[in-house]
Amino acid sequence: MRSLKVSDVMWNHIDPVRCGTPLALVVKTLLHNHVSGLPVVDDQRRVLGFVSEQDCIHSLLVSNYHCEGDSMVEDVMFRKPITVSPELAIVDLAQNLGAGKPKVYPVVDQGRLVGIVTRSAILSELACIGCGLEVSGAAAGGD
Repeated sequence: MRSLKVSDVMWNHIDPVRCGTPLALVVKTLLHNHVSGLPVVDDQRRVLGFVSEQDCIHSLLVSNYHCEGDSMVEDVMFRKPITVSPELAIVDLAQNLGAGKPKVYPVVDQGRLVGIVTRSAILSELACIGCGLEVSGAAAGGD
């Protein structure tokens, strides 16, 4: 089990969010992909931040209450996200998960985003290995 790496369970098919993206489009992307957050990148796919459902909820509440215009992702994103290497053992990542920790981690190789890994994907893989459970791919992705 120690040989399983983040690269074995990460998603690399979801497009990251770019600065300048309206928050309404970010929300649509989060809902469409069934994830609780996404990395924000520049044109070279360097991670600049991370935007979560919670960030969006708070901003939408404030903007709807005050009838303000649509926020941009850079107005609400967290600017120092925790990233992980695709070579990190999922056991090591799983041991560091806990209250207050992210549910989605940007996976970065040589300074560039290569995917995301979710708690659900780690849980699914550990359940398959340890309990012999079969979990559908859809259930393994979202958080």
